[in-house]
Amino acid sequence: MQITYQQALDFIFSYTDYEKLARFTYDAATLDLSRMERLLALLGNPHRRFRSVHIAGTKGKGSVAAMGEAILRAAGFHTGLYTSPHLHTFRERVRVDGRLLKQEEVVALTEQCRPAIEAVEGITTFEIITALGFLHFAQQGVEWAVLETGLGGRLDATNVVMPDVTAITSLSYDHMELLGHTLALIAGEKAGIIKPGVPLVCAPQAPEAMAVIEETCRQRGAELILVGRDWRWQRTASDLSSQTLDIWEETTGDRPPVRHEHLRIPLLGQHQLLNATMAVALMETLRRQGRAITEEAIHEGLAQTRWPGRLEVLQQHPFVVVDGAHNPDSVARLVAALAEWFPPARMALIFGASVDKDIEAMLKALLPLSDYVITTRSRHPRAADPRRLAEMIAPLLRAGQLLTVSESVAQAVQQALAWAQPADLVCGTGSLFVVGEVREALADRLPPDDWAHEAEPLR
Repeated sequence: MQITYQQALDFIFSYTDYEKLARFTYDAATLDLSRMERLLALLGNPHRRFRSVHIAGTKGKGSVAAMGEAILRAAGFHTGLYTSPHLHTFRERVRVDGRLLKQEEVVALTEQCRPAIEAVEGITTFEIITALGFLHFAQQGVEWAVLETGLGGRLDATNVVMPDVTAITSLSYDHMELLGHTLALIAGEKAGIIKPGVPLVCAPQAPEAMAVIEETCRQRGAELILVGRDWRWQRTASDLSSQTLDIWEETTGDRPPVRHEHLRIPLLGQHQLLNATMAVALMETLRRQGRAITEEAIHEGLAQTRWPGRLEVLQQHPFVVVDGAHNPDSVARLVAALAEWFPPARMALIFGASVDKDIEAMLKALLPLSDYVITTRSRHPRAADPRRLAEMIAPLLRAGQLLTVSESVAQAVQQALAWAQPADLVCGTGSLFVVGEVREALADRLPPDDWAHEAEPLR
């Protein structure tokens, strides 16, 4: 008898799930790529049946992946997109031509893969999901898959592919207990995706991280294409729904430089301009390899990118903004964007975070903007106790600043909206899981095709 969708998910998540663990041993024994290779071999090596773009980084890798896939799709290619974690439904993680996995596809893939999964000792949830995604891409005849790493890069389950181009987005301090306590160590883990002879598109980095990436490229004979040096951008217009920018190549050789003008992205924040430039540089690298990616496809793909929960305005009067910032550097970018767009507004901050994050540094950046702070927790098992968060905040409060504890994100949204006046701002942040639950609490105000309407219980 065929299993149900729920039973398929229960099976997948019955294995070790490192996304739910605050700490674990990060080494080649725990994250053993040979397990992934054995599993894929039992499934017929589906990862060798499509071309790929492989993206690692601390911040922005999902945005770059979403924009890159949208451009490839606009160019007429049959595309796959693999990202993690998900906002609302497991089916977001594996998409073909922009479409979420269907429930029946999850069931069929799980049943097909189960014998192989059970034959590989020590297999993990993320490895299973990655294998299911690769198999689905192969079965659907995907031509190009854009793959976002989960954690790190060197030991990531996705790092079994041989991509046509790789990318490393902005690096900062996150998962230090796993990846290392210096940017050089973190860069070394991310640089593990660099392959011999395969070009790398890289975001601007701190000098110690850049030195590691440059040396890895040199050792592996990989061309380094550096955004900020080889590719530049300038914002030309923006509002609360999109930004417009020009992106151009700095060329010193005989080849004429490439320039794209009046590109529109439906993503806000200065950091998304960098991410858009990363995506364009990736696509132009593929075009130099002979891929049919037109300027029209770049314009169309960027404009149609769908990547919710990142500096997203959910409503106005009062404004409700959500952002998945979950480390000090991404919070600093959020603070800069809020100061740019909402400088006079009173703000209610809905804040929840995972226990393994630098919560104190995040709060110190957010509290000066906040008039009312509501600590809460998502349903994720790594979520910090909101009472403990309130204890951290209490000594930092200024006169007149309000503080409330809420046991659920939905309740926190109700409290914030009851407090806010039409000109005020409500901001939900600290964790992508908090963002997902804010969106679900406001699902009746979102479009009918929004993923919030597909929300599933967290497992």
